[in-house]
Formats: sequence, structure tokens, C-alpha cells
Amino acid sequence: MTLHPQARAVIDAFAGMNLSPPDRIPVAEARLQYMRGRARFLAPEEALSSVEDRVFAGPASALPVRIYRPLSATASEVLPALVFFHGGGWVFGNLDSHDRLCRSLANGARCCVVAVDYRLAPEHRFPAAVDDATAAIGQVIANAEALRIDPGRIAAAGDSAGGNLVAVAALHFRDRGGPRLALQTLLYPVTDLRMGSASYRTLGSGYLLTAERMRYFAQQYLNSPAEAVDWRASPLLAPSLAGLPPALVITASHDPLVDEGKAYADRLAEEGATVRYVCYPGMIHGFMTMAGALDGGREAVAEVAAALRDAFS
Repeated sequence: MTLHPQARAVIDAFAGMNLSPPDRIPVAEARLQYMRGRARFLAPEEALSSVEDRVFAGPASALPVRIYRPLSATASEVLPALVFFHGGGWVFGNLDSHDRLCRSLANGARCCVVAVDYRLAPEHRFPAAVDDATAAIGQVIANAEALRIDPGRIAAAGDSAGGNLVAVAALHFRDRGGPRLALQTLLYPVTDLRMGSASYRTLGSGYLLTAERMRYFAQQYLNSPAEAVDWRASPLLAPSLAGLPPALVITASHDPLVDEGKAYADRLAEEGATVRYVCYPGMIHGFMTMAGALDGGREAVAEVAAALRDAFS
């Protein structure tokens, strides 16, 4: 499969920025670099009826969230909701890094999007982000009336590390008897932090996200390498994936995470879940957040929005 010319142009543009490897600079500087590096590839900012920053009660501290309501919604209308978790290897990312994607999903799926600013590593290591993810979904449901959302129509989505958190949250709620998500949307997710798949070897360099960068993220996130086999870090290693909600799993052909994303989708299907798996040809990791430069990113955003509309209906 051939790398798409648009993806090649993005890779070349990143190479021209001469960005510092994150393990050689302070984490605060690496986070700013992450934001600056992606700024030129973002989709245009979409208008909405409202965007509001709030704070939920978190398991250890206040949990900031950003609430988006679609342009077509009235102020009093009760909407379905999508709880969104950003990517960035549990180290980078925030409410601003994925703001454009959340805006597009709010309008495209005609739902309320609640984006979660979960705690980041290395200041807050595993399982802090997991605890924040499950708490956030619980808080959305608990505050459904005040948020003007339908507590019976709640989905969750996340890209990369955020997809990992969504998969783990779905397992968490299954084991506790609910609530059951209408859809778990896993966008090029991390599902196996052992990092031993074939795609790590064949696609581990040259395509923006590298095997070396993933090792850096794991070192920042985990307290020890032994935690990589904990299913809350590697949901592919959960003893059972039975009884989970429907899933949409999207991967990119030129991404070291492609094999573990497909493996997770395959296991979900084998163990009884309704699954749609789509691998976007010629695309690279993070392509949906670069929809301003990649046609495939725009197509994937539209596909996710359509899947959410179907799940909510």
C-alpha cells in the first residue's frame, strides 16, 4: 500500500520544522512543540451554538471539560452526547489540541460533545488518566439534566491514547454492570503497550509516529515496564472482550499502531460485539486531527459522525 502524497507532504513539512525529540527537552516545552507542530494542518474552525468550559469533580482533583453544542441546536434542546478523550501519548494534548475535531463531530453528529482534559504523565502516571476517563463519563451521566443531554444516548470517542482510555472505560463499565455506551469509537487506538506487533517493525520509523516515540510515551505514562501487561494499560490483553458495546475502530495504513487496532477490532468481533473496522489507505497516525491537509482526515471525520448519528438513533 502506497503512502498518500498528502501524507508525504505532511511528513516532509514536519521534517522541515526541525523539532526537538521530546526526550531531550523539558516536558512543558515538548507539549508546546506538539501544539505548534500541528497548527498548520488543522481543519477550519466550525461555528457552534455554544462552547463552554466547565469543571467536573474528578477522582483526585478538579477535572476540566469543554462542552460543545451543535450550531443547529436550540438552547433548551436535549441532545445525545459524545464524551471525547484527546490523544498525545498520555503526555501531550489538551482541550485546545483537539478543539477543531470536537467542533466537527458536534456539528456532524448533531450531538453535545464533552471533551475531557484528563491528567497527564509524567506528573500523573498510570492509572490516573484511566480514573479520570471513567469519572468523566460518570459525571456526564450524573449531570445529564443540567447539561441538557439524554443519559440513555451517551457514546465515547478518543484518538490514540484517548482511544485507549475509551476502550478501558468500556471494559470498566461492563464489569460494573453499566452504564452501557451507545458506541465506543476508537481512532487509531493504543491497545497493546508491549509494542511487539509486526507494524512496529515495518512502520516504526518514517511515518511521523515512531516506535521510539511510543517507547518515550510508555516510559512517561507507566510506573514500571511491568504495567504494560495490565489490561487497563493494554486493553487487548483483557481476559475477555465479551459483552462490550458496539465499536467503530479506525486505523491508518502507515501507522505503527495499525496491527494492534485491527487485533482489537478482530477480538471484539470474535467475542460478540458489533464492530465496524476501517483502515484508511495511505494515511498516517493522527490523520483525523490534520483534516485541514488530508482528505482522508475529512472523510474519517464524516464517517465517525455518521456512525454516531446511527448509534444515537
